Amino acid sequence: METLTFFQRFETDILAGRKTITLRDQAESHYQAGQQVKLANLESGRCYGQALILSVEWVDFDQLNQQHAVQENMSLNELKSLIREIYPAITQLYQIEFKLI
Repeated sequence: METLTFFQRFETDILAGRKTITLRDQAESHYQAGQQVKLANLESGRCYGQALILSVEWVDFDQLNQQHAVQENMSLNELKSLIREIYPAITQLYQIEFKLI
C-alpha cells in the first residue's frame, strides 16, 4: 500500500476530519480515486491511519478559493502562503480529496 505523507502539524486535523484535501505538485499526481493509502508524518515516517482517495483533480493556483481553504482547515491567505513556501513558482496543483477509513 502506498503512503501519503503530511507535515506532522496536520495529523490532528486529518484524524479529526477537519483536513479533507491536500494540494500537491505534479510529482504526486499519480494517486487515483478509489486507492487506499497509508497516512504518515513526513518528518518521522510514523504511520497513523489509512485513507481512501476520493478524487484527484488539477486546480490552478489563482483559482484557489475559500472552499479549498475550508477543506485544508486554514484561511485562504494561510493556504496560499503555505503553498508558496512549499512550491514557490507553481501555477498548477493537484487536489487530492480523501477520507479516513
